[in-house]
Amino acid sequence: MRPSPARAPRSSATWKFRRRTTGSALLVLAVGSTLALAGASAATASPADDTGPRSVTALIPATPEVSATIAAFGPRGCTDAALPITVEESRLAAVLPDAADPARPANRTFARTMVEGAGLGDWTTSFAGRLCDQKTLAKATETVKRLGTHLWRDAVKRAQSAGPVDGVLPAGDDRPLYWTRIEAMSVLHQWKAGFAMTAEQRAELVEAFDRASRGMDDISFPAGNVKRVLISGFDPYTLDGGKTGSAPGTVGNNIRHGNPSGATALSIDGTTTTEADGTVIFYEAYTLPVSYPEFERGYLEDTVGPFMRPGKRQLDASITVSQAGGSQFNLEQWNGRYHGPTLGNDRYTPCTTIGGVPELAVDNIGCNTQVVDRWGGGDTLTDPPQWTSATLPIEQMIAARTGSDIPRPPGDTWPDESVAFGAVWNTNYSYFADCSSPVVTSVNQREVAYPPSVAPTPPPADSCARSGAGGSYLSNESAYRNTLLRDRMGLTIPAGHIHTPDMQHFESDFGVSDATFDAWRSAIAGQARELIQVVGENS
Repeated sequence: MRPSPARAPRSSATWKFRRRTTGSALLVLAVGSTLALAGASAATASPADDTGPRSVTALIPATPEVSATIAAFGPRGCTDAALPITVEESRLAAVLPDAADPARPANRTFARTMVEGAGLGDWTTSFAGRLCDQKTLAKATETVKRLGTHLWRDAVKRAQSAGPVDGVLPAGDDRPLYWTRIEAMSVLHQWKAGFAMTAEQRAELVEAFDRASRGMDDISFPAGNVKRVLISGFDPYTLDGGKTGSAPGTVGNNIRHGNPSGATALSIDGTTTTEADGTVIFYEAYTLPVSYPEFERGYLEDTVGPFMRPGKRQLDASITVSQAGGSQFNLEQWNGRYHGPTLGNDRYTPCTTIGGVPELAVDNIGCNTQVVDRWGGGDTLTDPPQWTSATLPIEQMIAARTGSDIPRPPGDTWPDESVAFGAVWNTNYSYFADCSSPVVTSVNQREVAYPPSVAPTPPPADSCARSGAGGSYLSNESAYRNTLLRDRMGLTIPAGHIHTPDMQHFESDFGVSDATFDAWRSAIAGQARELIQVVGENS
């Protein structure tokens, strides 16, 4: 371990919060086909079919317990238990063991614990009541988009509150937004509308709410001589499994997971910092789902792409953020086009391993990231390209020692105790040297010091990606799509991916929140904001 460099001079800017306008600066482009697969199970991993990767969100039958939960949100007769829901919505009935006595189930579902814990206990009921009053699809769409944006803004306001907040959960907790969104989407899926609505129209209605509640419709950059920085975060993920208790009917404790990248997005959205020369940096944020179909439908491109086009509000930097592990921030250099076999929150992956051997994109197109036609498309092995590269100011991000004023959370193992977490330039990757052979070559060349003693070697130009520095899951995919957009727009702005430390540190097996868990989330989000500020200052 080499000693960390001295802290580089930085502006003494403080974070400021801007008053929101009521309008949206972006009209999202057509979402393409979102026809739901009613009755199609997503409970297990499944490869793409002969038509390519799945861009639809699969639906499954709802259990009586889940349908009863959904029905309780709305007026009598508002929902139909026979209508299918998503895998994510099926977790609304999940109950943890009681934290004090794991032999007994908790007295509420985990979802309700999160929603009520943020003071949002009546939100879904109010949402359902307004939805069930709508007499046309157009009015319903207008209503759910407006309410989705309100939910996002309420979550941002809570996360950025310096004083007391409603509920017992800490202000910065990202999980209530996720579970409130899932409750509302379940109502939309089982809504018994008073007019004819096709499966495709219902899917588009659900998507309109989903995008709005992620802040995707709420991005509003000013024109003029300012800097504009856009940041993405992710939903909680890996919600199945974990340690179990003896209480009958309860689930594993992985359902407690949050995501520090989502917490970062909420804490930075709509804020500003000011550089020493008076230049103002504006930060806007949104969150992404942890599932492949929404990515295939263009969620990221539709959000970021309009602000990469020439104009008075063009971006100066675009950063994707997600959670990894350990006690360091990884600044990922190379991004691969390959999908790995890891399941999304919908328990689906378009690319699997067969007998422990990775599938190849030449055999299954679902193993390659696909881009919708409205953002350039591409239908060959090399279009889009197999690799993209970050253009983040790596040297400045490491030299700034962004963790030096962040409290170290309990159990932090980063060896330099003068910072909360380290910042590392990650230049690892793996590839198929022969795109028709499953033999994988791994390149491990990450060093803590910058510049490294030996310059890293980029991926071979004629290789096929197996994993980028950030792996082959949706973190890598968000980085790939973001930097591909930058390249296709002909921009040279800073764009790249920041992987945060893992924040899933609890003091007990089944407690839903505690001081240690909160300390890790707060520390990670705090240092992430400072790293993002460095990018803004060097854009």
